[in-house]
Amino acid sequence: MSREKTLVLLKPSTVQRGLIGQILTRFERKGLRLAGIKMIQLTDEILNEHYAHLSTIPAFQRIKNSMMAAPVIACCYEGVDAVQVVRAMTGVTNGRAAAPGTIRGDFAMSPQENIVHTSDSPENALVEINRFFKPEEIFDYEQNALPYLYYMDEYNG
Repeated sequence: MSREKTLVLLKPSTVQRGLIGQILTRFERKGLRLAGIKMIQLTDEILNEHYAHLSTIPAFQRIKNSMMAAPVIACCYEGVDAVQVVRAMTGVTNGRAAAPGTIRGDFAMSPQENIVHTSDSPENALVEINRFFKPEEIFDYEQNALPYLYYMDEYNG
């Protein structure tokens, strides 16, 4: 177990469908601490960097077009095993195959218009957070609910 940060991007489909509050509420109710949040319009340049690993697939331009269709909400969450927790809450990439109760299982019907992007590892989370946030946009503050979310030294351990 380790305390870590992770990136969540609420995609244009989330913004256009008016689901921002419902998605943010799920992470908040789980007990993840919001360390940073902002609305941004993604550009071709940042998407070429962010999705470089997909640059050779035929759908690459379609993916970028989808991500530039409207602003996104960039969030940085923190918690014990945050990357794993967020990915479990999110569900598999294809919304039609995602389990009910997951974010994609409840809100998505597509592998592309699938509500959120989440970091896939603690190492990538750090890279992605630095891509979308300046250091002064990430906040560290005492969450008063910590004793009710974690057992004793679990959070700082």
